[in-house]
Amino acid sequence: MKIAIHGKVFPENTLPVIEYTIGLLRDKNYEFYLSNSFHDQALENGVDLYNCGIYKPGSGFEHFDFVISIGGDGTLLETITHVGKSETPILGVNTGRLGFLATTNKEMISEALERIGNNEFDIDSRMLLKVESSDSVFEELNFGLNEVTVLKQDTSSMITVHTYINNEFLNSYWADGLIIATPTGSTGYSLSCGGPVVMPQSNNLIITPVSPHNLNVRPLVVSDSNTITLEVESRSNYFMVSLDSRSNIIKSGLKLQIKKEEFSAKLIKFDGYSFVNTLRKKLNWGLDVRN
Repeated sequence: MKIAIHGKVFPENTLPVIEYTIGLLRDKNYEFYLSNSFHDQALENGVDLYNCGIYKPGSGFEHFDFVISIGGDGTLLETITHVGKSETPILGVNTGRLGFLATTNKEMISEALERIGNNEFDIDSRMLLKVESSDSVFEELNFGLNEVTVLKQDTSSMITVHTYINNEFLNSYWADGLIIATPTGSTGYSLSCGGPVVMPQSNNLIITPVSPHNLNVRPLVVSDSNTITLEVESRSNYFMVSLDSRSNIIKSGLKLQIKKEEFSAKLIKFDGYSFVNTLRKKLNWGLDVRN
C-alpha cells in the first residue's frame, strides 16, 4: 500500500503517536510519504524518517491508497485541501480534544490499519462547499468542508450582507457576519451562533447570522442544490471571508457565489461508528447536568 500522512503541530502527547504510526507502517512494509511541512517538523523533533518520502499537497494523490491525518478536526480540514478532487480516503486519528471528524482514537491505530488492510471499513462521504468570485479569493483552494463565513473586519460597526438564493433576493443581514455551513459544519461555528445541528447526509446548507441587529432574523436551512450569492457592504470598505481555517480580507462590493462542490471528502469509518453517538458524547446530551 501507498499511504500519505499529514499533521500540523507536535505537542508533547502527539510525538509518540507519530512515531508509533510510522513504526506500524514500516512493520507492514507499506510505502509512506509525509507532507513537506509535516516532514520538516518531524525532522526537527527527532523522528526517524528513514525510507520515508515527501509529498506536495494537491498533486499525485490518485496514486495513494489512503491518507492518515494525525491531530484534531483542524488537521483533517487541512488534509482535505491536500487531497482535493482525487477523493482519496482519509483516516482521521484524533490526538486533539473534540474529534467530530477525526474519530479514530490513538489507541486504535493498529486495529484501524489492520482493518483497512483487510478492506473492513466504510466510506463516509461528506459534501464540500465551493466559493467563486471574480477575484478568485481562495484561488485553487476554493473548497471547504465546514463553512464559508463573512465577518466584519473591525470591532466598531456591523456589515450588511445582501443574500440571494438562485439570484432571488432573500434578505439583507445587518450583523457581525453570516455563516453558510454544510451539515458537517453545523456542529462548528454555526452551532455556536445558534444554528441547528443537521445530520451529515441531509443534503442541506445552513444560513446562520452572527450577532444580527434584527432579532427576528433566524437561521435558515435550504437545499444544497441552491447557489447562494453574497454581496457585502461595510463602512470600513473591507470585510473578512473565511473558508474553514483559511481567511482573506477583501473589498466591499465583491460578490461571492457559494454552492456544492462537484467532488466530496471521503472519510474512513469502521463498524460501530455512529454520528448520533458521537453527537451525544461530544455535547453531553442525555446527561443530567442540573446538579
